[in-house]
Amino acid sequence: MSEQTMKKKQEGLIHIYCGGGKGKTTAAIGLACRAAGRGRKVVFCQFMKGSETGEISALARLGVTIVRSPEAHGFLYQMDAERQAAFETLQQSLLADVTNAMAKPEDGCPPELIVMDEALDALLSGLISEEALRTFVDERPKETELVFTGRQAPVWLEELAGYITDMTKKKHPWDSGIVARKGIEY
Repeated sequence: MSEQTMKKKQEGLIHIYCGGGKGKTTAAIGLACRAAGRGRKVVFCQFMKGSETGEISALARLGVTIVRSPEAHGFLYQMDAERQAAFETLQQSLLADVTNAMAKPEDGCPPELIVMDEALDALLSGLISEEALRTFVDERPKETELVFTGRQAPVWLEELAGYITDMTKKKHPWDSGIVARKGIEY
């Protein structure tokens, strides 16, 4: 294998798990578990969500650094203007926190994998700026693998991606009035 191939192989790639179907976060968590299980340093940043979930406690037990809101905030479309403004500030704070964890790690070693769960929806909703997200991507250490989840990725991010998986919903219990179930959806 050539030296150039080896260098390319060691550079972190960008993964995008997008679409309207279930499984985007689940796929990202699976990759985070795999990386942590191989002794890699992993940061899992979760935008748009805050309620207690089984996957967050499992990731923490694996030694994954968790960056997220400690409390649930509900759905954006249900918030009044004041709550939306506070929620926007929180999302920007999460991006700043994960950027800091990447740029100034406490142990001096940058994360090898960073999951940006629901960052694409935070971007699409205008809660984080495209400029801030581009800066985050551009300034990551070249060996850091990034994972983005959400309904839709911007074209510029798709062009940078090494992986794009589109989760398509064909059927979902929510459409029949079945609410999220503990241990299955959260």
